[in-house]
Amino acid sequence: MKNESNSRRDFIKKSALSTVGLSALGAVGFSAKSYGKILGANDRLNIAIAGLGRRLGAFYTPIGLKSSNVNLVYLCDAMKSQREKAAKNFEKHIDYTPKLENSILKVIEDKEVDALINATPDHWHAPGTWLALEAGKHVYVEKPCSHNPYEGELLVAYQKKYNKIVQMGNQQRSAPESIEIIKEIHNGVIGNVYKATAFYNSARGEVPVPQKATPPEGLDWELFQGPAPRREYTHDTWNYNWHWYGWDYGTAETGNNATHELDVARWALQVDFPEKVIVDSGKYHWPNDGWTMYDTMDAVFKFSDNRTIQWDGKSRNGHNTYGPGRGTIIYGTDGSVYVDRGGYKLFDRNGKVVKTNDSGSDEAGTQLGGGGGMSTRHVVNFFEAIRGKEEQNSPIDEGAKSTLLCHLANIASRTGEVLECDPSNGHIKNSKKAQRLWSREYEKGWEPKLKV
Repeated sequence: MKNESNSRRDFIKKSALSTVGLSALGAVGFSAKSYGKILGANDRLNIAIAGLGRRLGAFYTPIGLKSSNVNLVYLCDAMKSQREKAAKNFEKHIDYTPKLENSILKVIEDKEVDALINATPDHWHAPGTWLALEAGKHVYVEKPCSHNPYEGELLVAYQKKYNKIVQMGNQQRSAPESIEIIKEIHNGVIGNVYKATAFYNSARGEVPVPQKATPPEGLDWELFQGPAPRREYTHDTWNYNWHWYGWDYGTAETGNNATHELDVARWALQVDFPEKVIVDSGKYHWPNDGWTMYDTMDAVFKFSDNRTIQWDGKSRNGHNTYGPGRGTIIYGTDGSVYVDRGGYKLFDRNGKVVKTNDSGSDEAGTQLGGGGGMSTRHVVNFFEAIRGKEEQNSPIDEGAKSTLLCHLANIASRTGEVLECDPSNGHIKNSKKAQRLWSREYEKGWEPKLKV
């Protein structure tokens, strides 16, 4: 990418366009708007977004910023109404009209596209990413980066093979306050760290029991299913409830939300793969509704050097056990730190507040949707990493490790077993039943080409 960018830059320097002013360009038939598209074109990135649901708000500002120097070529979604709504919303942020496309496959095939923002449902995250990598694109993939542990390994392998930037949407990695306090933790501000408690609580309500139905108007159900085994459509599956209707598409609340806080915990403790995973989980609310997974989970991940991460996840009980609805607490021999999307508080060993740093962020907490300062920084970091101007805040190998914790917790929940893992790669050692859940069944023809 750098060589290509340098070549473009050299060409522009040698051309007559680089020596004339805006008025001269206007005289030969260029409008100011057209000139804006030429200026800096050597660094301009052509972007596509696939998946135009609740995470779309995270991309309005970073794409609309002139300093981002990007061109939104496609808005893509399997649902027609999502495409039309997204186009309307983007009118407030850009002064041109992107193409509306149904198929992510057509977007990936377009050689004009430099980078894909993959905000599709979970089962599309890894396949959509590796198909884009095969086509020479950089990819920003929303969390969780994979649907199962094997896909996480595949993404790391694909990234290495194609040498493109792949960034997961764990946006707290780009929050200045989080970066600051994690650095202080690593420098010993609370002594030797030994435990982190990551948590999320929400008051999600009753979910309808899925009923067989005709796909809603405008939905390409075949395309929505993509790599997943085929099944008949059930009412309202496409509109977020795919998260809770079995394991074909979703990764439960742990994949949906724990990815963020477990990532911060792992970052703070400087751990990679666990040695043991112990889970207590169950479905305790509305026992007869359509929610087919656990809605409550307590998970413990044991690492070498006697370090522990605990996940306390309550999907349908809004009790604020730790204060706010989500965050991470890191414990050390000389103190502790509470950190979330709004900043951090540093405590001494007696529990006295020593230092605070409030971001004043407008980032979404436990509410549906996305957008805010740290999401903007995370997406812009992706753009600048492609250009080689910034170090990437969340390389895919880091994102895959954090996502693996979610998958291991889900596997332990599904099997009812304590998992013994290889600390060098996270592979399950003690249960064939659990090992069978390391990957998934793909619809014929959708199997990944690369093997790991």
